[in-house]
Amino acid sequence: MNILIYESFQMLIRIIEFVILIRVILSWVPLGRDNPIVKIVYALSEPLLHPIRELLKKSPLGGGMMLDFSPIILVLLLQVIQNILFSFLIR
Repeated sequence: MNILIYESFQMLIRIIEFVILIRVILSWVPLGRDNPIVKIVYALSEPLLHPIRELLKKSPLGGGMMLDFSPIILVLLLQVIQNILFSFLIR
């Protein structure tokens, strides 16, 4: 049963990482925000990225950064969560 729970969470984390990757790629492509695909990707990813961006703005490094590091931080956090789940559910 623990394996099933872990595999389900792992699949969810992979889907979130895929959406984040698509968002990063879409930020390089000149598509308008009124595009249906862009709307879906932003609707799925913004609730996860916005709190990280707010924390970065409040940090000494934030404010005037030209690059958005929130996707990288989110992926790292997801990996930490996955490792914690693995240690609790599998071992």
